Amino acid sequence: MFDFTMSDSQIKLRDEAREFTKWVPRELILAMDAEEIHFPHEYLKECGRRNLLGIRIPAKYGGRGLGWVEDGIVAEEIGVASYSLACLWGVGADIVCEAIVKYGSEELCQEIVVPLLKGDVYAAECLTEPRGGSDFFGATTRARKDGSDWIISGQKRFIVGAEGADWFMIYAVTDPEAPPHKRMTCFMVPKTKGVETKYLYGLMGVRGGGAGRLILDEVRVPERYALNGLNRGFEVFMTNMIPERLGTAAMTIGSVRPALEIATRYTSRRKAFGTEIMNFQAVGFKVADSAMKMDAMRSMAYTTALAIDSGKTDAGRNRRMVSQTKKFITEGAWEVVNNCMQVMGGIGYTNVFPIERILRDIRLSMIWVGSNEIMQHIIQTEWYKESLNSKDDVRDVEMDAIAAFEPDEKIYE
Repeated sequence: MFDFTMSDSQIKLRDEAREFTKWVPRELILAMDAEEIHFPHEYLKECGRRNLLGIRIPAKYGGRGLGWVEDGIVAEEIGVASYSLACLWGVGADIVCEAIVKYGSEELCQEIVVPLLKGDVYAAECLTEPRGGSDFFGATTRARKDGSDWIISGQKRFIVGAEGADWFMIYAVTDPEAPPHKRMTCFMVPKTKGVETKYLYGLMGVRGGGAGRLILDEVRVPERYALNGLNRGFEVFMTNMIPERLGTAAMTIGSVRPALEIATRYTSRRKAFGTEIMNFQAVGFKVADSAMKMDAMRSMAYTTALAIDSGKTDAGRNRRMVSQTKKFITEGAWEVVNNCMQVMGGIGYTNVFPIERILRDIRLSMIWVGSNEIMQHIIQTEWYKESLNSKDDVRDVEMDAIAAFEPDEKIYE
């Protein structure tokens, strides 16, 4: 985020996050990318020790009790070391914990949130299924009542942190006859009998974060593990879309930032035709465009965080702004990292510099937590509703045309 927008306490928080990012062992990042490590327990443990998990979660559970602006500040810095680490940081402490605090019992908060924010346990959010990604409400995972418990069976896949999770946030159909938005329940499921995880190899990037498939075979859970009650998983899902997508946007800024820093240093030192290559417009302009995009990305993230923190924007406008932010930033980051690789030439395509790893990692940002095509659909839907229902008393500029009052020319059908 922009330093000139920050208060003294926000700058202190940013610096704490920067110190933590500098602590991350180089060997950990390389081993995760090589898939020699499947889940970095020590990273989350250290993050918890420094009180950098759950920035927006109430302090009584071990969080910081701050807002979205502060969460964005930390997310950007967390993203600098590794996109894989940032994804793990965000899923458990930002997404799952928020849902439990908002929709779960005090007992569940003590059982899951408190140890999670210490880094003692980890939780994964499970949305995607083998038969559907974007079609979330077409889920086939089922739960049936058995006495006072529920028995869950089904599969989830592409679950970040599946390999290392102690708890899973599972959406299952509990009323097959109900409309899509009223048929699902969100359960917290411990790693218990009937829960199997399978690590997925062969990911293009964002490796070492335990991404895998989750198999649920007649898993018994008590009804108290249902968040927000039965058949009300839709509200939990909608709540989670904000931390999923706004959090992703903020940490994507941090993860692509090193690419621009590396490319800037390289092009200011590398010489060709007797001068530093930054002096050639074909190079310097790409770096300049990337710097411009980074500032625009930060502006959008900061504005959206302010909007949500203000409490003055309604749910529809929040959905639109969050979706815009996720789409704009992830696509902008992809352009930035490609520009950086381009200006560095062949060396940028090797593992001498981490540009190639950053490029592989950033590609996921446009797919996960809702593809950018889904973001565009949400933006379209909410923009039309917001615009056509607006009651703002503003000038009707449509009437400021010479032939504005020619009714025979304004034909709509």
